[in-house]
Order: sequence, then C-alpha cells, then structure tokens
Amino acid sequence: MRYIRNYAAGLLVTVMMAGACLAEDATPPPKFYKLDFVVKEVEGTKVVNARTYSVTASDEKPGTCSIRTGTKVPYSTGKDYTYLDVGVNIDCRNLRETPAGLSAWVNAEVSSVATESTMTPERPFVRQVKWGSFVVVPLKKPTVIFYSDDLTDKHQTQLELTATPIM
Repeated sequence: MRYIRNYAAGLLVTVMMAGACLAEDATPPPKFYKLDFVVKEVEGTKVVNARTYSVTASDEKPGTCSIRTGTKVPYSTGKDYTYLDVGVNIDCRNLRETPAGLSAWVNAEVSSVATESTMTPERPFVRQVKWGSFVVVPLKKPTVIFYSDDLTDKHQTQLELTATPIM
C-alpha cells in the first residue's frame, strides 16, 4: 500500500513539474494578418489614381514583410545605357497587435518617371516619395498612414493601410 502511495505521489510531482515547464515554454501561436496597402494620388478630395498591393504577414519574430513592384527604365549615359528602378517598395516589420490595433514599422518608397515635356530619354525626371515610421492602425479599417504634397502641382500622394486578422 505504501508502495502505491509513494508511486502515486511521485507520479503527481512529475506531472506537475511537466505542466509547469510546459506553461513556462508555452508561447502563443503566431497571428496572421492580410495587409492591404493602397497608394493614392489625390487632387483636392478626388482620387485620380489608386493602386493596391496586398501581402500576408505574421507577428512571429521578426514579423516582416516586403512588397516590390516596378519597372527598369533605360536612360542614356552618353555612349551607354543604364537602367533606373521605378515603382513601389513597401517593407514592414515588428508587427504586434495592441489594444489600439496593429502596430508596425513601415517603410515605403513610391517612384515614377515624370512626363514633363522637357524630359528626354537621356535625362528622365523621376518623382519619388519616401516614408518610414512606426504606425498603429485599427483592425479592419482603412487608415491613411502617410501622405505628401507634390512639389510641382496640386496632387497629394497617400499610403493607406488596412490590416485584417486571418483566422
């Protein structure tokens, strides 16, 4: 009888220790989000152009995502041609859900070849906007996270982000 009691007590201690170890090592599973970025060109209150870029990201360490889309534009350097990369680059990292929504560090670069009449193939004009900051966006709600006025006209470039949890 004493043997069974000692065996049961030893088994109980082992189970409790294993449970404590599991509780200490238990990390919550990663959360996934669909991130929809919209680059908008706005004149006054009217959207004159919009492009959407989507990616699935996780809050798992290091919690990063990247979007790259663009074109290589050739231009003359005199006797040779070289290429200029224009398009959209978006990077995000350190995704974390907070009570206010999803927080992340977002870097964005939007560039395009201008269409001014004084531009030549040897000397293309490139319009470029770059942003970088920590942002917090409410879940499931489109939020403008960056915007910049164009230096040459009345347009404004905006970057909107919608973060949707994936179940």
